Amino acid sequence: MLVSFLSFYQAREALKKEITHDLQTLSQTVANNIERMLFERMQNVQSWSQLAVMQELKIGDVDKRLSTFLQEEKVGYGEMYQEIYVVNLQGEVIASSSNNQMGQSRLAAKNWFKVNLADKTLNLAPITQNTLTISQVILDENANQAIGQLVAVFNWKIVQDLFNHAVQNPAAGALYSDGHLIAATSNWHKVERAHGMHASANLSGQFNLQNWQVKIDKLHSVAIAPINRLAYVFLALLASTLLLAALLVAPIAQAITQPLGKLTQFVRGFTQNQLAVAPKSGPPEVQELSVAFEKMMADLIKTQANLTRAAKLAVVGEMAAAMSHEVRTPLGILRSSADLLLREPALTADGREVLGFIVSETERLSNLVSSLIDSARPRALNFTTVDIDALIKKCVAMLQPQAQVKQILIENLTQQSIQIQCDAEQMMQVLMNLIMNAIQVLPNAGSIQVKSFCDAKNATISVADNGQGISVENQAQIFEPFFTQRIGGVGLGLAVVRQIVHAHQGDIVYSASPLGGAQFTITLPILAH
Repeated sequence: MLVSFLSFYQAREALKKEITHDLQTLSQTVANNIERMLFERMQNVQSWSQLAVMQELKIGDVDKRLSTFLQEEKVGYGEMYQEIYVVNLQGEVIASSSNNQMGQSRLAAKNWFKVNLADKTLNLAPITQNTLTISQVILDENANQAIGQLVAVFNWKIVQDLFNHAVQNPAAGALYSDGHLIAATSNWHKVERAHGMHASANLSGQFNLQNWQVKIDKLHSVAIAPINRLAYVFLALLASTLLLAALLVAPIAQAITQPLGKLTQFVRGFTQNQLAVAPKSGPPEVQELSVAFEKMMADLIKTQANLTRAAKLAVVGEMAAAMSHEVRTPLGILRSSADLLLREPALTADGREVLGFIVSETERLSNLVSSLIDSARPRALNFTTVDIDALIKKCVAMLQPQAQVKQILIENLTQQSIQIQCDAEQMMQVLMNLIMNAIQVLPNAGSIQVKSFCDAKNATISVADNGQGISVENQAQIFEPFFTQRIGGVGLGLAVVRQIVHAHQGDIVYSASPLGGAQFTITLPILAH
């Protein structure tokens, strides 16, 4: 009810303001039209009085040229003028637009007020019998003396018609001069007595018309009738709303509480490790809440996975801390001893083979310890400007001997120089790991393609091969520590790679290779944050 009342009040005030503005605009428009009409009439008289044909007055218009001119002007202006005539200094009509007025005597019209137009003075007589008489003295063009007077009788009904056309019922309009009514619509007195909404506009003082005023009035009851109808509509809507609310409150409450109950069950099921699908029904707000809960639980699952991964890395850290000293020292002694024995000239072929096994296995164990240390204690990044193409070429050149052993072709398809901010040493370790992994899993005569490209924000590096790829069920675990499908592998290479890429605020994903095998795609920001 309060909203309805405020809406009605605001709408009524806005409508009254708009109606007042429209009335003000209309009154100003009517005032401008009246002023323009009077100016044109006075301009007619002023221009006609100075025409050469007016000099016919000196010879009594014996050839009727002046009368013919006045008749043509009256006909040309239609009903604008009731009569146009010229009198001499004795007040006798010398020429007229009406033949029956010729020779009559005309008394000079009573002066109402004077108007100066183009340095000429025009006399306006009081409005009588719906006519406004405008006159101007005619001067002898040679002696510059008055020889007569041009008189135009303007049809004042035209002003009345202007009001009738411009001000439509139920509005009413009137024109006042010095407080005296000189033109009005037929319903003016009735509307004015009702004291409704009104507006007024004064004519400008350019032609001494500053005391002329146009008034427009409109009945208050008629003006706000639309808003009263709107009030009835508001009351009907309010009653309908109350009725509908009474009928629909129970179904609406049920429509809200049921989805909330399902959402509660979904959350409880998640806490009890019972996987379920979040409810999608109910009001939009409840649906958005379901989506938010579902995302929150997905984030919790992801956080759990990250915690599990962190736990594994913690184990790796503990192992690395123990092995870095206890294992590397004996491995170094074994390697040095094996290298020393290999120099013995009397060593048998079997002995050399066994020493080769010792050297390769100690090397493998040393690499395992290095991987454990790298995954457990990543080094701080040292950002410098690095050319990705040059880095790829360097890695390919370093791994070319291992690839040639298995006749594997490594192609660098990068065709542009890409400059990014990164740790050159660690990024080389990433590329070396990816390319080395591909070399190790590929059969003889395999193929590896390395390429890079960039856009406005990121640089992208991909390493693809034509091997067997990774099965769908294992793709989710390939970056987990200690997960490997290669015989003799430890499963730390890809974990270290992802750790380095994430430290660079980038990302690495696996996808099927266009060559038919595996493809690893790295995305790095061009400017490090």
